[in-house]
Amino acid sequence: MPDVAMPDAEAFETGFGRYSAQRFENGASIAGEESLVEETPVALNYNEHPHAVMLATPTDLEDFAVGFSITEGIVETSAEIEALDVIPSRHGVAIMMRIPERRAARLDSMRRSLPGMGGCGLCGIEKLDAALRLPPPVGTKLRVTAQALGRACRSMPDLQALGRHTGASHAAVLAAADGNIETAREDAARHNAMDKLVGHLARAGIPASSGFVLVSSRASYELVQKAASAGFELMAAISAPTGLAVRIAHTTGMTLVGFARDGRFTCYANKQRLIS
Repeated sequence: MPDVAMPDAEAFETGFGRYSAQRFENGASIAGEESLVEETPVALNYNEHPHAVMLATPTDLEDFAVGFSITEGIVETSAEIEALDVIPSRHGVAIMMRIPERRAARLDSMRRSLPGMGGCGLCGIEKLDAALRLPPPVGTKLRVTAQALGRACRSMPDLQALGRHTGASHAAVLAAADGNIETAREDAARHNAMDKLVGHLARAGIPASSGFVLVSSRASYELVQKAASAGFELMAAISAPTGLAVRIAHTTGMTLVGFARDGRFTCYANKQRLIS
């Protein structure tokens, strides 16, 4: 069989590839090229043992590996990742990480196999209690005005370069309490974008509690779980949350906002951080 997994090398920098396409419009047919977001299998290995295979856009893979390790509870801080190597191959990308043995031993009770879809955050999970892993409570210091939240929502599209090229990626951004966006990460899958953002902050020594996270998707359960695991006190999404996401936000104390767009938003949990 031909190899289909690996995109062109340029996609490791841009996140997209160029593909021939035939556009049909108003009865006319036009041949050309389209920019499409890329995905490739990414195997996450700890201490030479395979743990998970994710489909991810092949940009910021070091950030992705560190963020995944933190938001999945494999390590508490990026400092516990003693070594990290990204190894491309014909069939995908292997990320080899070295973590303390006491952390590696815990993986036997947390094993996941995630070979499935880019939009799935719980595919193939083996145990129900692992699916409902609760992060510790988040902090209580953050306060955000409605104006600041609106400023971040208006600014986020300017940071979505991959989204502009392809129309098929999600973004997770860190905004300061005043609504100014500090940094952004993108991926075809919303939970990967969150992991990339968390990993970047951890590697840069920026605490998640220094601002809030805004995502260009619905507020799914796994995004709330990952955001709370990273220490974000407030997460806002441009679309609706799920009921489970709201329950997890209440439990962890995180403020959860949905429908954050067009100058409006709805708070579903812990409104005390939102001030006028």
